[in-house]
Amino acid sequence: MTERPSGSLLAANGFFRGMPAHYLDGLAAVARTEGLRAGHRLFDEGGPADRFWLIRSGRVVLDLHAPARGDLIIESLGPGSVLGWSWLFPPYEWRFGAVAAEPVNAIAFDAAAVRVRCAADPALGYELTRRFAAVMLDRLQNTRMRLLDLYGAPAGGAW
Repeated sequence: MTERPSGSLLAANGFFRGMPAHYLDGLAAVARTEGLRAGHRLFDEGGPADRFWLIRSGRVVLDLHAPARGDLIIESLGPGSVLGWSWLFPPYEWRFGAVAAEPVNAIAFDAAAVRVRCAADPALGYELTRRFAAVMLDRLQNTRMRLLDLYGAPAGGAW
């Protein structure tokens, strides 16, 4: 069974912390809680990016299909993480796949409805874009660290 979350529930998460209550209430109106079983595929690479999630408990892995190698796990997201930003940028298609690695409780947001709200209130759009940009920078840094682990740091420590 799914239900609508409250704005105060969203405010308790670091991603939404400090966001004005009227924005949180509006976002909560286009969201629902979800319980996902381990192994559930949330989305496939190239599929329509029609939602994003706030993970409350459990773990989701992002994967990338590599020919002759299958699906490769590239990131693991846990409680407090935001899953999905492809909904924010045309052509609104997932760049990766995502699977629940264990049972997950999450809040799912209707991406089209959020985009409509952002178009109607550019300040909300800016606020969400700023927050998602911070998530993307963090994930980019994590990728950089994994590449260093994989290939080693350059001689002399210069990067």
